Amino acid sequence: MDDVVVDLGVVEQFLNTLDRRTFSWHGENFVPSDALTSVEDLSAWLEKRGLATAGLELRPSDLAAAVALRGALREALTDGGNGYGYGEGGGYGEGDSDGTAVAQALAAFPLRLAPDPTSGRLRIAAASGVAGLDAIVETVASSVAGGGWNRMKLCSSADCRRAFYDTSRNGGGRWCTMKACGNRNKTRAYRSRQAG
Repeated sequence: MDDVVVDLGVVEQFLNTLDRRTFSWHGENFVPSDALTSVEDLSAWLEKRGLATAGLELRPSDLAAAVALRGALREALTDGGNGYGYGEGGGYGEGDSDGTAVAQALAAFPLRLAPDPTSGRLRIAAASGVAGLDAIVETVASSVAGGGWNRMKLCSSADCRRAFYDTSRNGGGRWCTMKACGNRNKTRAYRSRQAG
């Protein structure tokens, strides 16, 4: 499993294993949840995405590392670590265009340059010792270096905070989906203006 390559979509899924949604929408009530509460949960999540082989035995320390990585990356996005982030209260953040917040998030996961047998070039390689997490760490580090991380964001809706990859033309997306969070927030702002 050393040379597994993932895209930012898998990183987005990893970040959203912590679900902070606390709203109702079209009859569905969202409550906060965490999909990584046990070693078995982590193992199943990694196996489903091809990041670990079936039957691989993970340790509680592996779960702790995964949860810490997820938390640190979400915090980097909260602090504007993507350069375009929104603060926890939903306001626009100043950002971290030099990548300091993401670098701190990845500090516990050693990175090195390694030969890439498919391209003949060097690539960023993680050697954390935690099965399945290396591909996530490598993807984040490579996307920071290549500029793709600037579009990974947390929804600016305070009752959502889902991670999403901003596909808007100018990279100024604020909500995970316009259909749910964008409309709810725009309607809320409109009603506030009308009442005030």
